[in-house]
Amino acid sequence: MQKSTRKFIVGIAIGILGIVLFSSKAVMVKLAYRHDVDPISVLLLRMAFSFPFYLVVAFLSRNKGNSDKITGRDYIWVVIFGVIGYYLSSFFDFVGLTYIKASLERIILFIYPTIVLLINKVFLKQTINKVQVGAILLTYIGIIIAFGDEVSISGSDIYLGGFFIVLSAVTYAAYLSGSGWLIPKFGVVKFTSYAMLVSCLCVFLHYLITNQADIFNLPTEVYVLGFLIAIFATVIPSYLVSASIKMINSSNFAVIAGFGPISTIILAAIFLSEKLTLLQLLGALIVISGILVVSMKSNKGTKA
Repeated sequence: MQKSTRKFIVGIAIGILGIVLFSSKAVMVKLAYRHDVDPISVLLLRMAFSFPFYLVVAFLSRNKGNSDKITGRDYIWVVIFGVIGYYLSSFFDFVGLTYIKASLERIILFIYPTIVLLINKVFLKQTINKVQVGAILLTYIGIIIAFGDEVSISGSDIYLGGFFIVLSAVTYAAYLSGSGWLIPKFGVVKFTSYAMLVSCLCVFLHYLITNQADIFNLPTEVYVLGFLIAIFATVIPSYLVSASIKMINSSNFAVIAGFGPISTIILAAIFLSEKLTLLQLLGALIVISGILVVSMKSNKGTKA
């Protein structure tokens, strides 16, 4: 086996593992909610356990990137995007999960590439080709099918949950659209670590202000789940995905990204006993197909 082929296979394996680990987050959050804890407490545990890891990585990568080109204004933007992309997006996601299934959450979140295209069209004047327009419409038709069927089963609270998950997708898409010009200056690892540290501090402050629960008197299972969410659904996959993209390029990664919703559906069925109707599964497949077309067209020609 040639070295390049072996590298490609390893890159795909690492990417799939990272995607599956990321997808496990919603399932573990839902498991934590079974112990009557609020979203900010679970989010706080996630950030508290991951904070030391990102702090160490940020310190080790402090001299990487184009440090001579980084200005004080750039650091201000890192703070802004840390608030938008990781704090607000995560908070909206965790709140939304109190209302809807983990599998449905992942299907809705998966539309963020289409939102990136729309943001880039409106604010950066980037063009959207006809294939991408068709794929975007296809994706939203899939969401309507999957979401509409769930409303008929679970009631109107699903609208509120869906609203928060859409907000999560929008804020994350805004982060991706706006931070692209900063990443070359800082480097992926350094920028991600800095943004995550900002997010952690925002969550700590949020908890201190609201103080909704005693974080030191939660069930043991919640602390275990918080640790697992932090390490295995946040820190490790964030670096696995970065490594995979570097090895196989973003176009190929966009193809295997379709494992995200699929793995969440499978994990939710195993650990939460969640079941999607045939109509919801059809909607999920339509969403995945649309996003794959959008992602591949957006990343065409991108090099690792």
